Amino acid sequence: MESTSIWDTLARIYENTVFVYGSVLLVTYALLAVFSMISVRAYAKKDNFKQDVTLLGSPLAPGITVLAPAFNEGMTIISNVRSLLTLNYPKFEIIIVNDGSTDNSLEQMINEFELIKVDFAYNAKIQTQPVRGIYKSTNQAYAKLMIIDKVNGKSKADASNAAINAAAYNYFVCTDVDCILDKNTLLELIKPVMQEENKRVIATGATLRIANSCEFDEGVMTRMRPPKELLARFQEVEYIRAFVLGKMGWSLLNCVPNVSGGLGLFDKEVAIRSGGYDHSSFGEDMELMTRMCRYSYDNKINYAIRYIPKTLCWTEAPVTVKVFNRQRTRWSRGLAQLMTAHFNMFMNPRYGRMGLIIFPYNFFFELLAPVIEFTGIIYYIVMTCLGLINWPTAIILLLFVYTYSVMITTLAILWDQLTFRYYKTGREVAYLCMTPFMEFFLYHPLIVIFALRGYFYFLTGKKSTWGNMQRRGFKTAAAK
Repeated sequence: MESTSIWDTLARIYENTVFVYGSVLLVTYALLAVFSMISVRAYAKKDNFKQDVTLLGSPLAPGITVLAPAFNEGMTIISNVRSLLTLNYPKFEIIIVNDGSTDNSLEQMINEFELIKVDFAYNAKIQTQPVRGIYKSTNQAYAKLMIIDKVNGKSKADASNAAINAAAYNYFVCTDVDCILDKNTLLELIKPVMQEENKRVIATGATLRIANSCEFDEGVMTRMRPPKELLARFQEVEYIRAFVLGKMGWSLLNCVPNVSGGLGLFDKEVAIRSGGYDHSSFGEDMELMTRMCRYSYDNKINYAIRYIPKTLCWTEAPVTVKVFNRQRTRWSRGLAQLMTAHFNMFMNPRYGRMGLIIFPYNFFFELLAPVIEFTGIIYYIVMTCLGLINWPTAIILLLFVYTYSVMITTLAILWDQLTFRYYKTGREVAYLCMTPFMEFFLYHPLIVIFALRGYFYFLTGKKSTWGNMQRRGFKTAAAK
Protein backbone atom coordinates (compact mmCIF):
# COMPACT_ATOMS: atom_id res chain seq x y z
CA MET A 1 0.00 0.00 0.00
CA GLU A 2 2.83 2.35 0.95
CA SER A 3 4.81 1.53 -2.20
CA THR A 4 1.73 2.22 -4.33
CA SER A 5 1.30 5.57 -2.61
CA ILE A 6 4.97 6.47 -3.29
CA TRP A 7 4.58 5.47 -6.95
CA ASP A 8 1.42 7.58 -7.30
CA THR A 9 3.18 10.57 -5.73
CA LEU A 10 6.21 10.24 -8.02
CA ALA A 11 3.95 9.80 -11.04
CA ARG A 12 2.01 12.98 -10.20
CA ILE A 13 5.24 14.95 -9.66
CA TYR A 14 6.64 13.74 -12.98
CA GLU A 15 3.41 14.44 -14.89
CA ASN A 16 3.03 17.92 -13.40
CA THR A 17 6.68 18.73 -14.13
CA VAL A 18 6.39 17.62 -17.74
CA PHE A 19 3.11 19.52 -18.12
CA VAL A 20 4.68 22.77 -16.85
CA TYR A 21 7.79 22.16 -18.98
CA GLY A 22 5.71 21.58 -22.12
CA SER A 23 3.45 24.55 -21.45
CA VAL A 24 6.39 26.93 -21.00
CA LEU A 25 7.98 25.61 -24.20
CA LEU A 26 4.79 26.07 -26.22
CA VAL A 27 4.30 29.60 -24.89
CA THR A 28 7.93 30.38 -25.70
CA TYR A 29 7.48 29.22 -29.30
CA ALA A 30 4.35 31.36 -29.62
CA LEU A 31 6.16 34.44 -28.29
CA LEU A 32 9.13 33.81 -30.59
CA ALA A 33 6.75 33.66 -33.54
CA VAL A 34 5.33 37.08 -32.61
CA PHE A 35 8.78 38.56 -31.98
CA SER A 36 10.00 37.11 -35.28
CA MET A 37 7.22 38.80 -37.24
CA ILE A 38 8.07 42.12 -35.59
CA SER A 39 11.77 41.66 -36.39
CA VAL A 40 11.21 40.62 -40.00
CA ARG A 41 8.86 43.53 -40.66
CA ALA A 42 11.36 45.96 -39.11
CA TYR A 43 14.12 44.52 -41.29
CA ALA A 44 11.99 44.76 -44.43
CA LYS A 45 11.29 48.45 -43.73
CA LYS A 46 15.00 49.25 -43.26
CA ASP A 47 16.16 47.24 -46.27
CA ASN A 48 16.50 49.47 -49.33
CA PHE A 49 18.51 49.61 -52.53
CA LYS A 50 19.78 53.17 -52.01
CA GLN A 51 21.51 52.14 -48.81
CA ASP A 52 23.30 49.31 -50.64
CA VAL A 53 24.52 51.67 -53.38
CA THR A 54 25.76 54.18 -50.77
CA LEU A 55 27.60 51.49 -48.85
CA LEU A 56 29.19 50.08 -52.01
CA GLY A 57 30.59 53.46 -52.94
CA SER A 58 31.67 54.53 -49.48
CA PRO A 59 35.40 54.66 -48.64
CA LEU A 60 34.39 54.30 -44.97
CA ALA A 61 32.92 50.81 -45.43
CA PRO A 62 34.66 48.48 -42.92
CA GLY A 63 36.98 45.90 -44.46
CA ILE A 64 35.91 42.27 -44.14
CA THR A 65 37.92 39.05 -44.29
CA VAL A 66 36.02 36.00 -45.56
CA LEU A 67 37.56 32.82 -44.17
CA ALA A 68 36.68 29.26 -45.11
CA PRO A 69 38.41 26.09 -43.87
CA ALA A 70 38.68 23.27 -46.41
CA PHE A 71 39.43 19.62 -45.75
CA ASN A 72 39.22 17.22 -48.71
CA GLU A 73 36.74 19.40 -50.59
CA GLY A 74 38.15 18.61 -54.05
CA MET A 75 34.71 17.83 -55.46
CA THR A 76 33.46 21.42 -55.11
CA ILE A 77 36.46 23.54 -54.12
CA ILE A 78 36.86 25.45 -57.40
CA SER A 79 33.21 26.38 -57.85
CA ASN A 80 32.97 27.38 -54.18
CA VAL A 81 36.02 29.64 -54.32
CA ARG A 82 34.68 31.22 -57.52
CA SER A 83 31.43 31.85 -55.70
CA LEU A 84 33.29 33.73 -52.96
CA LEU A 85 35.15 35.80 -55.56
CA THR A 86 31.80 37.10 -56.91
CA LEU A 87 30.91 38.81 -53.61
CA ASN A 88 29.74 42.39 -54.04
CA TYR A 89 31.59 44.59 -51.54
CA PRO A 90 34.16 47.44 -51.82
CA LYS A 91 36.83 46.14 -49.42
CA PHE A 92 37.27 42.44 -48.68
CA GLU A 93 39.68 39.52 -48.90
CA ILE A 94 39.17 35.76 -49.07
CA ILE A 95 41.27 33.30 -47.06
CA ILE A 96 40.89 29.59 -47.83
CA VAL A 97 42.59 27.30 -45.33
CA ASN A 98 43.71 23.98 -46.77
CA ASP A 99 43.66 22.06 -43.50
CA GLY A 100 46.02 19.21 -44.41
CA SER A 101 43.77 17.82 -47.15
CA THR A 102 44.79 14.41 -48.47
CA ASP A 103 43.04 14.90 -51.81
CA ASN A 104 44.03 17.28 -54.63
CA SER A 105 42.26 20.37 -53.25
CA LEU A 106 45.44 22.45 -52.99
CA GLU A 107 46.74 21.39 -56.42
CA GLN A 108 43.42 22.30 -58.03
CA MET A 109 43.49 25.78 -56.49
CA ILE A 110 47.14 26.35 -57.43
CA ASN A 111 46.41 25.49 -61.07
CA GLU A 112 43.04 27.20 -61.36
CA PHE A 113 43.96 30.48 -59.66
CA GLU A 114 47.63 30.72 -60.72
CA LEU A 115 48.97 30.60 -57.18
CA ILE A 116 52.54 30.83 -55.95
CA LYS A 117 53.98 30.54 -52.44
CA VAL A 118 54.78 33.97 -50.96
CA ASP A 119 56.51 35.44 -47.91
CA PHE A 120 53.88 36.65 -45.47
CA ALA A 121 54.15 38.20 -41.99
CA TYR A 122 51.98 35.60 -40.27
CA ASN A 123 51.34 36.62 -36.65
CA ALA A 124 50.02 33.69 -34.62
CA LYS A 125 47.91 35.56 -32.05
CA ILE A 126 45.95 32.33 -31.63
CA GLN A 127 47.98 29.13 -31.49
CA THR A 128 47.28 26.61 -34.27
CA GLN A 129 48.95 23.69 -35.99
CA PRO A 130 51.96 24.82 -38.08
CA VAL A 131 51.38 26.73 -41.32
CA ARG A 132 53.30 25.13 -44.21
CA GLY A 133 52.86 27.90 -46.71
CA ILE A 134 50.79 30.87 -47.86
CA TYR A 135 49.83 31.30 -51.51
CA LYS A 136 48.76 34.32 -53.53
CA SER A 137 47.84 34.60 -57.21
CA THR A 138 50.04 36.05 -59.94
CA ASN A 139 46.81 37.03 -61.72
CA GLN A 140 45.43 40.39 -60.60
CA ALA A 141 41.91 39.08 -61.13
CA TYR A 142 42.42 36.92 -58.01
CA ALA A 143 44.24 39.55 -55.93
CA LYS A 144 41.70 39.21 -53.10
CA LEU A 145 42.41 35.49 -52.69
CA MET A 146 44.85 33.95 -50.20
CA ILE A 147 45.39 30.25 -49.55
CA ILE A 148 46.85 29.01 -46.26
CA ASP A 149 48.25 25.49 -46.33
CA LYS A 150 48.67 24.04 -42.85
CA VAL A 151 49.06 20.81 -40.93
CA ASN A 152 45.68 19.24 -40.19
CA GLY A 153 44.37 20.41 -36.84
CA LYS A 154 41.64 17.75 -36.61
CA SER A 155 39.03 20.49 -36.24
CA LYS A 156 37.42 23.31 -38.17
CA ALA A 157 38.31 25.56 -35.23
CA ASP A 158 42.07 25.19 -35.72
CA ALA A 159 41.78 26.04 -39.42
CA SER A 160 39.55 29.04 -38.70
CA ASN A 161 42.01 30.37 -36.13
CA ALA A 162 44.83 30.24 -38.69
CA ALA A 163 42.75 32.39 -41.04
CA ILE A 164 41.92 34.85 -38.24
CA ASN A 165 45.65 35.21 -37.55
CA ALA A 166 46.24 36.18 -41.19
CA ALA A 167 43.15 38.39 -41.54
CA ALA A 168 43.87 42.01 -42.52
CA TYR A 169 40.52 43.56 -41.56
CA ASN A 170 38.62 44.28 -38.33
CA TYR A 171 35.69 42.02 -39.19
CA PHE A 172 35.69 38.48 -40.48
CA VAL A 173 33.00 36.31 -41.99
CA CYS A 174 33.35 32.62 -41.20
CA THR A 175 31.77 30.17 -43.61
CA ASP A 176 32.30 26.64 -44.88
CA VAL A 177 33.98 26.20 -48.22
CA ASP A 178 31.12 23.95 -49.32
CA CYS A 179 28.66 26.83 -48.81
CA ILE A 180 27.40 29.10 -51.59
CA LEU A 181 26.94 32.74 -50.56
CA ASP A 182 24.65 35.36 -52.02
CA LYS A 183 26.66 38.04 -53.83
CA ASN A 184 25.42 40.71 -51.39
CA THR A 185 26.21 38.71 -48.25
CA LEU A 186 28.89 41.09 -46.95
CA LEU A 187 26.69 44.12 -47.59
CA GLU A 188 23.87 42.59 -45.60
CA LEU A 189 25.98 41.31 -42.72
CA ILE A 190 27.77 44.62 -42.12
CA LYS A 191 24.57 46.72 -42.09
CA PRO A 192 23.65 45.98 -38.44
CA VAL A 193 27.20 46.99 -37.43
CA MET A 194 26.83 50.36 -39.16
CA GLN A 195 23.19 50.95 -38.17
CA GLU A 196 23.59 50.26 -34.45
CA GLU A 197 24.17 53.53 -32.57
CA ASN A 198 24.28 52.54 -28.91
CA LYS A 199 25.80 49.05 -28.91
CA ARG A 200 28.87 47.34 -30.33
CA VAL A 201 27.68 44.63 -32.69
CA ILE A 202 30.07 41.74 -32.07
CA ALA A 203 28.38 39.29 -34.42
CA THR A 204 25.76 39.12 -37.18
CA GLY A 205 24.12 35.98 -38.54
CA ALA A 206 21.77 35.22 -41.41
CA THR A 207 19.47 32.49 -42.63
CA LEU A 208 21.02 29.33 -44.10
CA ARG A 209 19.19 27.07 -46.55
CA ILE A 210 19.77 23.66 -48.05
CA ALA A 211 21.51 23.69 -51.46
CA ASN A 212 20.34 20.21 -52.47
CA SER A 213 18.14 20.46 -55.61
CA CYS A 214 18.86 24.19 -56.08
CA GLU A 215 20.50 25.27 -59.34
CA PHE A 216 23.87 27.05 -59.52
CA ASP A 217 25.94 28.57 -62.28
CA GLU A 218 29.66 29.17 -61.66
CA GLY A 219 29.09 29.32 -57.91
CA VAL A 220 26.01 31.57 -58.09
CA MET A 221 22.58 30.39 -56.99
CA THR A 222 20.19 30.79 -59.95
CA ARG A 223 17.09 28.84 -58.87
CA MET A 224 15.97 27.84 -55.39
CA ARG A 225 13.99 24.62 -55.06
CA PRO A 226 12.92 22.50 -52.08
CA PRO A 227 15.18 19.44 -51.70
CA LYS A 228 13.88 16.30 -53.38
CA GLU A 229 15.44 13.91 -50.85
CA LEU A 230 13.18 13.55 -47.81
CA LEU A 231 15.99 13.79 -45.24
CA ALA A 232 17.34 16.98 -46.84
CA ARG A 233 13.82 18.42 -47.03
CA PHE A 234 13.33 17.80 -43.31
CA GLN A 235 16.52 19.79 -42.71
CA GLU A 236 15.30 22.62 -44.94
CA VAL A 237 12.12 22.89 -42.85
CA GLU A 238 14.14 22.74 -39.64
CA TYR A 239 16.45 25.52 -40.84
CA ILE A 240 13.56 27.79 -41.80
CA ARG A 241 11.94 27.30 -38.41
CA ALA A 242 15.21 27.77 -36.49
CA PHE A 243 16.44 30.84 -38.36
CA VAL A 244 13.34 32.72 -39.49
CA LEU A 245 11.20 32.03 -36.44
CA GLY A 246 13.67 31.22 -33.67
CA LYS A 247 16.74 33.39 -34.13
CA MET A 248 14.86 36.37 -35.54
CA GLY A 249 12.64 36.26 -32.46
CA TRP A 250 15.65 36.16 -30.16
CA SER A 251 17.30 38.97 -32.14
CA LEU A 252 14.52 41.37 -31.13
CA LEU A 253 15.45 40.73 -27.49
CA ASN A 254 19.20 40.80 -28.15
CA CYS A 255 19.28 37.21 -26.91
CA VAL A 256 20.59 35.35 -29.97
CA PRO A 257 21.96 32.07 -28.55
CA ASN A 258 24.55 31.51 -31.27
CA VAL A 259 25.60 32.42 -34.80
CA SER A 260 25.83 29.48 -37.18
CA GLY A 261 29.25 28.21 -38.19
CA GLY A 262 27.99 28.12 -41.78
CA LEU A 263 27.77 31.90 -41.99
CA GLY A 264 28.47 34.63 -39.48
CA LEU A 265 30.23 37.99 -39.26
CA PHE A 266 32.36 38.61 -36.15
CA ASP A 267 34.27 41.44 -34.52
CA LYS A 268 37.88 40.24 -34.90
CA GLU A 269 39.23 42.08 -31.85
CA VAL A 270 36.65 40.59 -29.49
CA ALA A 271 37.06 37.15 -31.05
CA ILE A 272 40.85 37.18 -30.60
CA ARG A 273 40.68 38.57 -27.07
CA SER A 274 38.19 35.80 -26.27
CA GLY A 275 40.75 33.22 -27.40
CA GLY A 276 39.40 32.44 -30.87
CA TYR A 277 37.72 29.15 -31.71
CA ASP A 278 38.28 26.31 -29.25
CA HIS A 279 39.83 23.42 -31.20
CA SER A 280 38.79 20.95 -28.49
CA SER A 281 35.10 21.91 -28.76
CA PHE A 282 32.60 19.90 -30.79
CA GLY A 283 30.41 23.00 -31.12
CA GLU A 284 33.05 25.60 -31.86
CA ASP A 285 30.63 28.19 -33.28
CA MET A 286 28.37 28.31 -30.22
CA GLU A 287 31.38 28.07 -27.91
CA LEU A 288 33.06 31.11 -29.50
CA MET A 289 29.83 33.10 -29.30
CA THR A 290 29.46 32.25 -25.62
CA ARG A 291 33.02 33.34 -24.82
CA MET A 292 32.64 36.56 -26.84
CA CYS A 293 29.51 37.42 -24.84
CA ARG A 294 31.28 36.51 -21.62
CA TYR A 295 34.27 38.67 -22.52
CA SER A 296 31.94 41.57 -23.34
CA TYR A 297 30.20 41.35 -19.98
CA ASP A 298 33.50 41.00 -18.09
CA ASN A 299 34.91 44.07 -19.86
CA LYS A 300 31.76 46.23 -19.69
CA ILE A 301 31.18 46.21 -23.47
CA ASN A 302 27.61 47.11 -24.33
CA TYR A 303 27.25 44.51 -27.09
CA ALA A 304 24.62 43.27 -29.50
CA ILE A 305 24.23 40.19 -31.69
CA ARG A 306 21.94 40.62 -34.68
CA TYR A 307 20.28 38.26 -37.13
CA ILE A 308 19.09 38.81 -40.69
CA PRO A 309 16.01 36.95 -42.00
CA LYS A 310 17.19 37.03 -45.61
CA THR A 311 18.74 33.81 -46.95
CA LEU A 312 22.39 34.53 -47.73
CA CYS A 313 23.92 31.06 -47.63
CA TRP A 314 23.20 27.63 -49.09
CA THR A 315 24.89 24.50 -47.81
CA GLU A 316 24.82 20.89 -48.95
CA ALA A 317 22.92 18.79 -46.42
CA PRO A 318 23.52 15.14 -45.51
CA VAL A 319 21.24 12.83 -47.47
CA THR A 320 22.14 9.57 -45.72
CA VAL A 321 21.23 8.69 -42.14
CA LYS A 322 24.83 7.66 -41.46
CA VAL A 323 26.28 11.10 -42.26
CA PHE A 324 23.35 12.89 -40.62
CA ASN A 325 23.90 10.81 -37.49
CA ARG A 326 27.54 11.84 -37.36
CA GLN A 327 26.66 15.53 -37.79
CA ARG A 328 23.94 15.67 -35.14
CA THR A 329 25.87 13.53 -32.67
CA ARG A 330 28.69 16.04 -32.91
CA TRP A 331 26.35 19.01 -32.46
CA SER A 332 24.68 17.59 -29.35
CA ARG A 333 28.03 16.60 -27.88
CA GLY A 334 29.22 20.15 -28.44
CA LEU A 335 26.14 21.52 -26.65
CA ALA A 336 26.75 19.29 -23.62
CA GLN A 337 30.42 20.29 -23.62
CA LEU A 338 29.51 24.00 -23.75
CA MET A 339 26.93 23.81 -20.96
CA THR A 340 29.43 22.05 -18.70
CA ALA A 341 32.35 24.40 -19.44
CA HIS A 342 30.33 27.59 -18.84
CA PHE A 343 27.80 26.40 -16.28
CA ASN A 344 28.83 29.13 -13.82
CA MET A 345 26.99 31.55 -16.15
CA PHE A 346 23.71 29.74 -15.46
CA MET A 347 21.27 32.14 -13.74
CA ASN A 348 24.20 34.44 -12.95
CA PRO A 349 23.00 38.08 -13.03
CA ARG A 350 26.57 39.23 -13.71
CA TYR A 351 26.09 37.99 -17.29
CA GLY A 352 22.80 39.77 -17.90
CA ARG A 353 20.57 38.27 -20.55
CA MET A 354 23.18 35.67 -21.40
CA GLY A 355 23.08 34.25 -17.88
CA LEU A 356 19.41 34.82 -17.10
CA ILE A 357 17.70 34.03 -20.45
CA ILE A 358 19.94 32.43 -23.08
CA PHE A 359 21.79 29.97 -20.87
CA PRO A 360 18.68 28.73 -19.00
CA TYR A 361 16.80 28.37 -22.31
CA ASN A 362 19.63 26.35 -23.87
CA PHE A 363 19.91 24.22 -20.76
CA PHE A 364 16.23 23.41 -20.25
CA PHE A 365 14.86 23.44 -23.81
CA GLU A 366 17.86 22.42 -25.91
CA LEU A 367 20.07 20.22 -23.71
CA LEU A 368 17.38 18.56 -21.59
CA ALA A 369 14.66 18.29 -24.25
CA PRO A 370 15.85 14.93 -25.74
CA VAL A 371 16.29 13.49 -22.23
CA ILE A 372 12.79 14.53 -21.16
CA GLU A 373 11.27 13.17 -24.39
CA PHE A 374 13.05 9.85 -23.96
CA THR A 375 12.03 9.49 -20.31
CA GLY A 376 8.48 10.43 -21.33
CA ILE A 377 8.38 7.56 -23.81
CA ILE A 378 9.67 5.14 -21.16
CA TYR A 379 7.09 6.48 -18.72
CA TYR A 380 4.26 5.97 -21.21
CA ILE A 381 5.40 2.41 -21.90
CA VAL A 382 5.50 1.57 -18.19
CA MET A 383 2.11 3.18 -17.55
CA THR A 384 0.62 1.33 -20.52
CA CYS A 385 1.91 -2.00 -19.21
CA LEU A 386 0.37 -1.21 -15.82
CA GLY A 387 -2.93 -0.21 -17.44
CA LEU A 388 -2.82 3.27 -15.91
CA ILE A 389 -3.05 5.38 -19.08
CA ASN A 390 -6.08 7.63 -19.50
CA TRP A 391 -6.26 7.08 -23.26
CA PRO A 392 -8.79 9.77 -24.20
CA THR A 393 -6.72 12.44 -22.45
CA ALA A 394 -3.44 11.04 -23.77
CA ILE A 395 -4.68 11.05 -27.37
CA ILE A 396 -6.01 14.61 -27.07
CA LEU A 397 -2.65 15.81 -25.72
CA LEU A 398 -0.76 13.99 -28.46
CA LEU A 399 -2.96 15.50 -31.17
CA PHE A 400 -2.55 18.95 -29.64
CA VAL A 401 1.26 18.74 -29.58
CA TYR A 402 1.32 17.33 -33.11
CA THR A 403 -1.01 20.03 -34.48
CA TYR A 404 0.88 22.79 -32.68
CA SER A 405 4.26 21.68 -34.05
CA VAL A 406 2.88 21.47 -37.59
CA MET A 407 1.25 24.89 -37.22
CA ILE A 408 4.42 26.61 -35.95
CA THR A 409 6.57 25.13 -38.72
CA THR A 410 4.04 25.90 -41.45
CA LEU A 411 3.74 29.46 -40.15
CA ALA A 412 7.53 29.89 -40.44
CA ILE A 413 7.52 28.54 -44.02
CA LEU A 414 4.65 30.75 -45.15
CA TRP A 415 5.96 33.87 -43.39
CA ASP A 416 9.34 33.35 -45.04
CA GLN A 417 7.77 32.87 -48.47
CA LEU A 418 5.38 35.82 -48.18
CA THR A 419 8.24 38.12 -47.18
CA PHE A 420 10.95 37.04 -49.64
CA ARG A 421 9.24 34.80 -52.25
CA TYR A 422 12.19 32.46 -52.70
CA TYR A 423 10.17 29.73 -54.40
CA LYS A 424 8.72 30.52 -57.80
CA THR A 425 5.64 28.30 -57.72
CA GLY A 426 2.87 27.62 -55.23
CA ARG A 427 3.41 23.92 -55.86
CA GLU A 428 6.93 24.14 -54.40
CA VAL A 429 5.64 25.94 -51.31
CA ALA A 430 2.87 23.37 -50.86
CA TYR A 431 5.44 20.59 -51.33
CA LEU A 432 7.50 22.04 -48.50
CA CYS A 433 4.44 22.65 -46.30
CA MET A 434 3.58 18.93 -46.46
CA THR A 435 6.89 18.04 -44.82
CA PRO A 436 5.99 19.10 -41.23
CA PHE A 437 3.18 16.54 -41.21
CA MET A 438 5.80 13.75 -41.46
CA GLU A 439 8.49 15.42 -39.35
CA PHE A 440 6.94 14.48 -36.02
CA PHE A 441 7.03 10.75 -36.80
CA LEU A 442 10.03 10.28 -39.10
CA TYR A 443 12.56 13.06 -38.49
CA HIS A 444 12.15 14.15 -34.89
CA PRO A 445 12.81 10.67 -33.41
CA LEU A 446 16.17 10.66 -35.24
CA ILE A 447 17.04 14.03 -33.69
CA VAL A 448 16.30 12.68 -30.21
CA ILE A 449 18.26 9.45 -30.74
CA PHE A 450 21.32 11.19 -32.17
CA ALA A 451 21.24 13.83 -29.42
CA LEU A 452 21.26 11.13 -26.75
CA ARG A 453 24.11 9.44 -28.59
CA GLY A 454 26.07 12.69 -28.46
CA TYR A 455 25.44 13.02 -24.73
CA PHE A 456 26.60 9.43 -24.21
CA TYR A 457 29.80 10.14 -26.15
CA PHE A 458 30.36 13.24 -24.02
CA LEU A 459 29.86 11.41 -20.73
CA THR A 460 32.06 8.48 -21.75
CA GLY A 461 34.75 10.60 -23.40
CA LYS A 462 34.55 8.65 -26.66
CA LYS A 463 37.01 9.98 -29.23
CA SER A 464 35.60 11.69 -32.31
CA THR A 465 37.07 13.55 -35.26
CA TRP A 466 35.98 16.48 -37.48
CA GLY A 467 35.01 14.00 -40.19
CA ASN A 468 34.20 14.76 -43.80
CA MET A 469 30.88 14.56 -45.61
CA GLN A 470 31.16 13.15 -49.10
CA ARG A 471 30.17 15.98 -51.44
CA ARG A 472 28.07 15.37 -54.51
CA GLY A 473 28.57 18.85 -55.95
CA PHE A 474 25.92 21.39 -56.91
CA LYS A 475 23.39 21.09 -59.66
CA THR A 476 24.16 23.31 -62.66
CA ALA A 477 21.35 25.24 -64.26
CA ALA A 478 20.27 23.80 -67.59
CA ALA A 479 21.45 25.69 -70.65
CA LYS A 480 18.76 27.71 -72.38
